[in-house]
Amino acid sequence: MKTVFINFAKGHPHPIKIMAVYGGVSINPQMKSLFGTSILIATPGRLLDLVDTKAVRFNQLKTLVLDEADKLLNLGFKEEMNRIFALLPKVRQNLLFSATLNEKVEAVNQILLHDPVVINVNSKEGNINQIKQLSYSISKERKGPFLRYLIKNGKLKQVLVFTASTYKADNVAQKLQKNGIDAKAIHGKKSQHARKIALEDFKAGKLSVLVATDLLSRGIDIEFLPHVINYELPRSPKDYVHRIGRTGRADATGEAITLVSPEDEHHFKVIQKKMNFIVERLDGNNIDLS
Repeated sequence: MKTVFINFAKGHPHPIKIMAVYGGVSINPQMKSLFGTSILIATPGRLLDLVDTKAVRFNQLKTLVLDEADKLLNLGFKEEMNRIFALLPKVRQNLLFSATLNEKVEAVNQILLHDPVVINVNSKEGNINQIKQLSYSISKERKGPFLRYLIKNGKLKQVLVFTASTYKADNVAQKLQKNGIDAKAIHGKKSQHARKIALEDFKAGKLSVLVATDLLSRGIDIEFLPHVINYELPRSPKDYVHRIGRTGRADATGEAITLVSPEDEHHFKVIQKKMNFIVERLDGNNIDLS
């Protein structure tokens, strides 16, 4: 995000100091560097840390931008965001950016925005024709061994695996490592340094498998990613399309594989209905994994 603002600032007639602050690293260097900052990009937790140390004040704030507002206001950040809203000056401009506009985001619009202008931009990820989709019926107990089978038997070298929780992401990555597959997990509970190294290694082809949660998936932008595997289904059909949209980019082909256990069947039917696309299904329970 900081890089985006730096590119925007190049056309400004006067120098603009832009700074990004986040957890997982020491707060002291961030505190020392804040003076003179015009644009501050922050995670909610670290921003509140800086407020508590009196390193940040909002009395001169003019514009509040909430990026990924649907996630920021929905996945465990509600209390932190309410604290931040209470500290902000009442007169300000609010900008909300969201990949999905659901009821919760619309409720926040009513609180934060006065007579808002809503601009909808069609997502390029809506076109999934160049992505080969395949699903496997698989029991919950066989998911782990079957994932390892897919990676080893298919000789997959760059695979993005999605799970529904940070615990499962760590668990899946650890089991892959124990079975000789180079894998790392990336999620919000990892330090910024650990996330950066894992993503850089994955992009460079030094890491075969990256296991991610939906919260972190939006920061993963790899132009020629060949394989995405849904180890667990996401909460919404839009998140499913976003996940598989990590592959098949820049007119390249890609493959998205989904593991469907019996308890997933109804939800996966809803996802397919929303996509208006029936995903080919194979039976993974009869495949010899030895």
